[in-house]
Amino acid sequence: MEEALNSTIDPACLQEPPLAIDVIKQLDTSGWCLHSMLTLMSCISLLLYLEQCVYIYKNLPYPKKTTLIWINGAAPVISVMSCFGMWIPRAVMFTDMTSNCYFAVVVYKVLVLLVEEFGGSTAFLKRFSGKPFMIRTGPCCCCCICLPRVPMSRRMLFILKIGALQYAILKTVLSVLSIILWTNGNFDPADLEITGTAIWIGPFIGVLTLTSLWPVAIIFMNTNSFLRSLKIVPKYAMYQLVLVLSQLQTSIINILALDGTIACSPPFSSQARASMLSQQMMIMEMFIITLVTRNFYRRTYDPLPSEAHDNDQNAKATLQAALVEHDV
Repeated sequence: MEEALNSTIDPACLQEPPLAIDVIKQLDTSGWCLHSMLTLMSCISLLLYLEQCVYIYKNLPYPKKTTLIWINGAAPVISVMSCFGMWIPRAVMFTDMTSNCYFAVVVYKVLVLLVEEFGGSTAFLKRFSGKPFMIRTGPCCCCCICLPRVPMSRRMLFILKIGALQYAILKTVLSVLSIILWTNGNFDPADLEITGTAIWIGPFIGVLTLTSLWPVAIIFMNTNSFLRSLKIVPKYAMYQLVLVLSQLQTSIINILALDGTIACSPPFSSQARASMLSQQMMIMEMFIITLVTRNFYRRTYDPLPSEAHDNDQNAKATLQAALVEHDV
């Protein structure tokens, strides 16, 4: 019975991803058009990013321009790596790890940007030191209503920065370790057995991701009202969208491939075909995000109002509310 079942399965469905030359040989006219269009999108994303880097370098002060260059590079880097993965399927693990390591640094840089918009750590602490910060935010503790507000301090800010920075460091270390184990045959992303290394490294990276996103969310939720004039909400939304598409979407597609929902299509196995679909979708999505993000960062904004101005505005709002309540 097993022999009859195995005889109905195309041998290509059980093989590793094809070589780049095999991908090129099996492309028809529509395949060439699709691959050419996606490659053009990746090239345009890269060119727009390089042009954006020149603009940021010339018009913004240090160290803010370094932070913005890192953040603006998230979508273009993922797009270019996805393009390499589309043409060279056997390199997908390397391209995905490169994209994920880069985005791990971007997570930390977003927190740094939120602090630098107030003038740096010293100015941030001068403005918010002693003020209670709500830590009941996603993705870790959004449902923990009992969590008290924590006053901001230099130690608190340091802990938040370390919480975001640990992901950038450990993600890179674990990616290098995974590649080393893969060359020795000890790491296979599709091996979900309890004795496999992927089942241990994957969830651990997931925990690191959640613990790094939490500090960024804490800073954003407590400061975004002061930064609305700098369009910080749509900027943060673009960062969150890149996170969801590059992490969650890819994971869902890979799970569907392991479940057999995505069918084999020689010369691509089920997992290789799912990876190909993921790379193609990622290129289109990151191209659109690159265009949208460029509009938010390629402009100069008015300086952030001082703390005294904020206090005056809050006092006026409180007085106006009291007068309205008195009239009623």
